[in-house]
Amino acid sequence: MNTNPIIIYVTREIERALGMEPSESYYIVSNKTKYGEGVQKKYPDHVILVEPNEKGLLGTTDLLAHQQTRDLIVNLKSNPPAGGVNLVPSLLVFKNTMRVETSANLLDCKLINPPASLSERVENKITQIRWLDKLGMKYLPPHAVKVAKLITWKGENPFIIQWNHGHTGDGTMLIKTFDDLRAIQEKFPERIARISGFVSGPSFTVNAVVTPNRILIGNVSYQITGMQPFTDGAFSTVGNDWSLAKKLLTPEDSRAIEEMTQEIGQKLQADGWRGLYGIDLIKHEKSGRLFLIEVNARQPASTTFESSLQERAREKGARGLTTFEAHVRAVSGLPIDQDLIQIVDGAQVVQRVTKNIQDIFDDISSSLNKKGFDTVAYQNTGYNADLLRVQSEAGIMEDHGSFNAKGHEIAEAIKGAHINIAV
Repeated sequence: MNTNPIIIYVTREIERALGMEPSESYYIVSNKTKYGEGVQKKYPDHVILVEPNEKGLLGTTDLLAHQQTRDLIVNLKSNPPAGGVNLVPSLLVFKNTMRVETSANLLDCKLINPPASLSERVENKITQIRWLDKLGMKYLPPHAVKVAKLITWKGENPFIIQWNHGHTGDGTMLIKTFDDLRAIQEKFPERIARISGFVSGPSFTVNAVVTPNRILIGNVSYQITGMQPFTDGAFSTVGNDWSLAKKLLTPEDSRAIEEMTQEIGQKLQADGWRGLYGIDLIKHEKSGRLFLIEVNARQPASTTFESSLQERAREKGARGLTTFEAHVRAVSGLPIDQDLIQIVDGAQVVQRVTKNIQDIFDDISSSLNKKGFDTVAYQNTGYNADLLRVQSEAGIMEDHGSFNAKGHEIAEAIKGAHINIAV
């Protein structure tokens, strides 16, 4: 008898849910896009696509409230998978918020993501400092919290200002002159900010999974940040390279990252967190010291491709769980007795909406596919939102801030494509 729980993953971007193959115990509800239709064609019985409305693609809250989601829940409760048990389906989302939680509570299903209140406390740049407590003193760069108008310029080294919320670096500003500071103070005098010492060097990401009795640590990737033509933002994350991380980090670095990830995971564990979280960190280019940049109390965006690379490694004989599989088991309360699969190569990069690039047409995806890259297209219009995700089984970075031949191939293909140029 099939006793696996039935999970419905509800997400604005279907790519977020594709860390696991849709099946009789794993359904996806997402927006109807060209890419989504390709996925639905492969899994017609387990992927539900919702037509966008006049405002565009539906967010997670609206997808949860949609009649097609309600109909799927009713159908699964009335007609459980063949040979299965009559289980109430569970809901899973990419990132839980108060609005998402409220919408999910109106359905006769359990949302198995950790509480939104805990996610907010950990991710908020201001409350995060208090939550980290001693770990903040141990791992964060020198920092303080002040109202913007009270921040003073002392003619010292550059520093970072962060608002309480940001996404992929959007809320992060480098202050190099008094004029930089004054411009922010004039626009947002009463806003509370986190001030941190500026650290220059390569940054990295590691995804991990909290279970009741252990912390499963995934594969460290180099964080591709602020590179043209993929973004206009100097601090915007545009991709990951798992092979370069192994070149830039020493064995001592790897042990320090594992310790940092474990300690943060254990703190999350003590607060009742289950499932995925991620940390971003930076290696000071002069001292070599590792500093914590961010704690992401949610499923990190790199999870899906990391899991795909792990699945390919498993096909070649590697043993263990993918990061996404471990996440689903952890939030479902299922036992985990395997480690995460280790990978040694692979990279992805995302073209975001920029001042000059507002759309990517089909010819660029076709061109990159012919060159051996996988692509995921998005239908977004918001500034700095995802437009095209390009994935490679091999690394695309030569060094920190420098593409190798494959990376240049992707960049040149995008710059030379029939793109929508703003004038």
